[in-house]
Amino acid sequence: MNNIKNLGISLLISILSLLLLALFLTTFSYFNIIGGNFVKFSKISIPILSLFIGGFYLGKMALKRGWLEGIKLGGAMTVLLLLFNYLALRYHFKVDYLLYVVILFVSSILGSMIGINFKKEKECN
Repeated sequence: MNNIKNLGISLLISILSLLLLALFLTTFSYFNIIGGNFVKFSKISIPILSLFIGGFYLGKMALKRGWLEGIKLGGAMTVLLLLFNYLALRYHFKVDYLLYVVILFVSSILGSMIGINFKKEKECN
C-alpha cells in the first residue's frame, strides 16, 4: 500500500511541476521575456524535467530498486499521456511521438535511480 501511495504522490508531483513550469513558460512568453526558439525547446524539455523530478522523489522514497520504481512511474505516465492524446485530442500514431514517450520513460527511470542514490548518500553520512 505504501508503494501505491508513493507512486500516486510522485505522479501528482510530476503533474504539478509540469503545470507550474508550463505556467511560467506561458507567462514569460506572453510578456515577450523569452524568444520563440527558447519556447520550442522548453515545450520539449519541461515534461522531461517534470518526470525526472517525479522519479527523483519516488527514488528517494523507495527502499531498493530505483530503476523499477522509475519504470512504474514512467509506465503510469505513459499510459496517461497516450490515453489523453489519442482519446481526448484524437492524435494519430506518429513515430516521433513514440520516440518522445520513450525519452519521457527513460527520464523517469533516471530520476528514480539518481533519487535512490541520493538517499543512500545522506544515510551514510
